[in-house]
Amino acid sequence: MITLKGKNIYLRALEPNDLEFVYAMENDQSIWEVSNTQTPYSRFLVRQYLENAHQDIYEAKQLRLAICQDEDFPAIGLIDLFEFDPKNNRAGVGIVIQNKENRNQNIGSEALELLIKYSFYNLNLHQLYANISVRNVASIALFTKFGFEQTGIKKDWILLNGQYQDEAIFQLINKQI
Repeated sequence: MITLKGKNIYLRALEPNDLEFVYAMENDQSIWEVSNTQTPYSRFLVRQYLENAHQDIYEAKQLRLAICQDEDFPAIGLIDLFEFDPKNNRAGVGIVIQNKENRNQNIGSEALELLIKYSFYNLNLHQLYANISVRNVASIALFTKFGFEQTGIKKDWILLNGQYQDEAIFQLINKQI
């Protein structure tokens, strides 16, 4: 089984030539709400990050992969494992597709499915979780499609445009282990 290649997309490690893509993603204020970003990133910081992206997930406690269509090398999105906890066999999941025209085309679904399989079968994780704004209907639909269950609400968790928003936590337990 080739874990990181699907029918229409594949996931790959970040490359040095992803600098401008990652820089654009990190500085796109329209997605700061979903990425918990509060300040812009310089090209210098992104370059440093990419230089250290070769670190093993056990060392870095995170894994960021580029989402690419077919065999086309340029990235169209990012999918992450973060707060990787090998003692308790869990990690958080985050996903973002850069351009709106690439959203709602099953790209996020395929990427999430590949990451779930990789996490459960290659990393032997017991669970994955996602923190999603209760207003983000598209992300909630994506994660629940793969069996993530809402297990709680963090009240007034996100301050957005002067108003507090609730954030839900979704978990997916690996029933294979």
